[in-house]
Amino acid sequence: MHEWDASTELFAHSVIGYAIERLRLPKDPRWGAQPAGVLHEVFGRTIVPDGLGAHEAMRIVREVLIPSCRPMDDPMNLAYVPTAPTVAATMFDLVVSASSIFGGNWEAGAGAIAAENQVLRWLASLAGLPDAAGGVFVSGGSAANLSALVTARQRHVDRHGRRGRLAFAATTEVHASVRATARVMDVDVVSVRCDDHDRMTGGALAAALDAAARERPELDVFAVAASAGTTNAGAIDRLDEIAAVCRERDLWLHADGAYGLAALCSPDGRRRLAGIEQVDSFGVDPHKWLFAPYDCAALVYRDPAIAARTHSQHGDYLDAVDRSESNPSDYAYHLSRRARGLPLWFSLATYGTEAYEAAMDRTLQTARAFADAVDAHPAFDLLLEPELSIVLFRRRGWSVEEHHTWSRLRAKDGTALVVPTKFHGETVMRVCLVNPRTALDQLVPLLDDMATFSTATGFPLSP
Repeated sequence: MHEWDASTELFAHSVIGYAIERLRLPKDPRWGAQPAGVLHEVFGRTIVPDGLGAHEAMRIVREVLIPSCRPMDDPMNLAYVPTAPTVAATMFDLVVSASSIFGGNWEAGAGAIAAENQVLRWLASLAGLPDAAGGVFVSGGSAANLSALVTARQRHVDRHGRRGRLAFAATTEVHASVRATARVMDVDVVSVRCDDHDRMTGGALAAALDAAARERPELDVFAVAASAGTTNAGAIDRLDEIAAVCRERDLWLHADGAYGLAALCSPDGRRRLAGIEQVDSFGVDPHKWLFAPYDCAALVYRDPAIAARTHSQHGDYLDAVDRSESNPSDYAYHLSRRARGLPLWFSLATYGTEAYEAAMDRTLQTARAFADAVDAHPAFDLLLEPELSIVLFRRRGWSVEEHHTWSRLRAKDGTALVVPTKFHGETVMRVCLVNPRTALDQLVPLLDDMATFSTATGFPLSP
């Protein structure tokens, strides 16, 4: 298995050739999940004592495995938060895997860590954090939120001791991973009411904290988890107002920007994210909207030394690690670590930051132009002016069933993947744009299709 011979050479070129093919050719938007029984029957015959051989394994990849997965980077994948990695980032991901880099400490991965740290410095500078800011790349927003809030808790306990049942504050619109973090940490969440635009305000935060102090005096609040672009609506909490409350009450401010903080690379996006320069930590997922492959999330701390005191692991076999240099394993709950920030670094080094700014501006402009088209169409109601690149809208007169039926049929025929969501309790349509290749002239026909869909499918026309 570990020798290189003529057959390995042929196999390697075959795999690289397929990777290039996947990048170069359009992906079939009709691809997606198959019944578990069908896949179990195929894959149940693949792990055998004498192996299948590389070429048979690749046949299964081509014919079964890949077609059973949704193409997340298709320009008409507009559901959830898709992805749009650059060619350079995707190809360099192969190099990272082939290079067997341990990205946990400087001794083993100095070159990789130095490159990753340059990307973290770029992100910190875009956010307006001080030169000492730094952090680590982790697997995703869940890992970033958990690691940051564990750090916040430790800072609070170091300063004040344990004064009761620990808690942090967040809105009902915060990403599900933040509430999952509370369960993992065994802490409570003080719920903060959103305004009509799904945002946390400073006034609402202060009111929620005061109410919690009256009604549950045993709670000891140590942090606020704000949203820099909610996943459902793309709403940005009023970070400047929230930061003022946090300073007054000595609370750590963490911004979950897994989706939305990518907009920092655009001047327009930075304007919309006013107040981000005051946070103690933030997370952003480059695999969402910064054009990197899965799995890649940047966690940045204003003062990384606090995180190092919280997360550094010690043991007889670890005490020889040189702690005088940057060791990414010290800044999150992990130890073993892939150098997952390198594809983003390579892409930035290849194309330059101006290309990133232009790509970000393109998606923001497309989202706003699409919102204008929705607002102008007589069959639809635009529910929010998009702060970032998510557009929520109502098809007037549609039932819940019609929303889901249109979505299911258009996904099946490969037109587009648009999945309904709920906004203030109502089933509505949601389009999330992160791909610069998604064009307005691809999106507007979806509105005309939805407007005539009831007749086309046999549903009664809505009044």
